[in-house]
Amino acid sequence: MLGIRAVRSLRSALPKAKKAIVIPQATRTIASSSRICSEQPPILLGPGAKPGEVPTDFQQATGLERLQLLGNMEGIDVFNTGPLYMSKMGTLKEPVMVPSYSEERIVGCSGWPVESHDMIWITTNNHKEHHRCPECGNVFKMNFLGDPHAHHH
Repeated sequence: MLGIRAVRSLRSALPKAKKAIVIPQATRTIASSSRICSEQPPILLGPGAKPGEVPTDFQQATGLERLQLLGNMEGIDVFNTGPLYMSKMGTLKEPVMVPSYSEERIVGCSGWPVESHDMIWITTNNHKEHHRCPECGNVFKMNFLGDPHAHHH
């Protein structure tokens, strides 16, 4: 456990360390589902650290984690993790539409009106037309936006 002296010295060293860490700017704009800005995909392999240095998260990140970090640098929510806004309760005739680029998406229902029950997680997919919350009866329907002929693992 760190002592008070160690915490204070760490806090005083942080501003200096932040100045010393140079994060290279992305060489191109991220292509997201809402906009495509380049024909080349982003580089998903980090540069790594120099010998004898401890790498930062940005330097050692690869794959989807790096894609998310590059998106965050440009202010893009790559995985669309924001809340699903509901202006009304979903019914069988007018369900709450859940956009997805994947074959399934997990939705958290906190009830109607909002937060009327504990969070219940519902997996939506294209195999069933409607998915109903067992607590409040809210109905969700997945709106698949991806390529239906794409190869999935």
